[in-house]
Amino acid sequence: MRRGMACALTAALLAWPHGATASADAGAAKAILLRSIAFRTVQGEGQVPGLAAYYASILKAAGFAEGDVAITPMGETATLAATIPGRDPALKPLLLSGHMDVVAANPADWTRDPFVPVEENGYIFGRGAEDNKYDVAMMVATLAQLRREGWRPRRTITLLLSGDEETDMVTTRALAEKYRDADMMLNSDGGGGLLNDDGQPVLYQIQAGEKSYADFDIGFTDPGGHSSAPTPGNPIYRLAKAIDRIAAYKFPPMRNELTTASLRLSADRVGGDVGAAMRRYADTGDPAAADILSGHPEFVGQVRTTCVATMARAGHALNALPQSATVSVNCRIFPGTTIDAVKVQLTRLVDDPSATITILGDPTASDASPLRADVMKVVGDAVTARARGVTVMPAMSAGATDSLYFRAAGVPSYGVSSLFMRAQDGFAHGLNERVPVAGIRESLEQWDRVIRALAGS
Repeated sequence: MRRGMACALTAALLAWPHGATASADAGAAKAILLRSIAFRTVQGEGQVPGLAAYYASILKAAGFAEGDVAITPMGETATLAATIPGRDPALKPLLLSGHMDVVAANPADWTRDPFVPVEENGYIFGRGAEDNKYDVAMMVATLAQLRREGWRPRRTITLLLSGDEETDMVTTRALAEKYRDADMMLNSDGGGGLLNDDGQPVLYQIQAGEKSYADFDIGFTDPGGHSSAPTPGNPIYRLAKAIDRIAAYKFPPMRNELTTASLRLSADRVGGDVGAAMRRYADTGDPAAADILSGHPEFVGQVRTTCVATMARAGHALNALPQSATVSVNCRIFPGTTIDAVKVQLTRLVDDPSATITILGDPTASDASPLRADVMKVVGDAVTARARGVTVMPAMSAGATDSLYFRAAGVPSYGVSSLFMRAQDGFAHGLNERVPVAGIRESLEQWDRVIRALAGS
């Protein structure tokens, strides 16, 4: 457990400037988080609208007008939009983003029931505690406090909460289409802070880009026949050859403003041969340095597109030649590369005109967001106010969030989670998911600073 965290964050809290604007009450924010976890917002449970109604009730009680809070049902899920109107209608809105749904959790596997929130040993346990109900609760509490104060920003602020980010992202697409005329979006489901083993803050990442997600099915067919009479067209053999070619292939290394800055800032902290490779690749694009980084799972996603076989299906009987064989290939695509371009490359690798390559679903690709000076300064200042001396750097994530569709719609999006955790304590999507209680007040202060600065007082 994180026994060193409370001391570390308390020390940082004592360093907070005495003149800082009052933020939301930490006890109230914790209560929102605990109540949020109790909603089973897993796909198919139909509880997302109930959670949206709960958040809406908090905001309306704080003074949000009826017309400024909208819940939009979409099948068994829903979206929530809550707006604080700005004084200057000529300014495009500032969007705040998070998601209300969570991944499934089997109570039999957990030490505690995943949907009965428990505070224990300095942590709050429960499915969605980290992903993404912690920061959603912080945003709701912060906006409620701003409304109670009667604060009127220059720029309109709109909180957007999606309802199926973990699955189909239908609600995300709808929100991105409706709110695409915005100055920027701050996504609570990205970025965040890292604590060392002693619970001291050492690093904060602003997520300004993410790799696109796409699944492909590659299929082979044959008339088949009796297993006693093998034929050269065996789909399983053809499938195996294709898998070998995909496994051996490395997509070309790529860089952008975001990854170059991140690698440079990380090089000294990582040190050794890997740190030297980071600096060399950031400075020169040296392919050999990219290959060194690609040999480490934690860095391969930062330098190139990756495709990996994840599932295979073949045959229909033990004593029959297979009539079909299919492999599913999951690709995480570097910003700036189209999904169709990846399909073309897979087609070349398979090198079998009879193979079928199908894109599953309707994936979307997006470029990285520009490293805007105002965002970097405001978020950096808010973070270093709570944790002096911490390194703040831009980052690209290998997985997709709601930012994907907003970036694709032309809205610059930045992951600015207020959560600081040790790397070994992150259990999002896993068993016994939890978040530290000690950082709640500082998280509220961070959100308060960032919102006030970017929306304008």
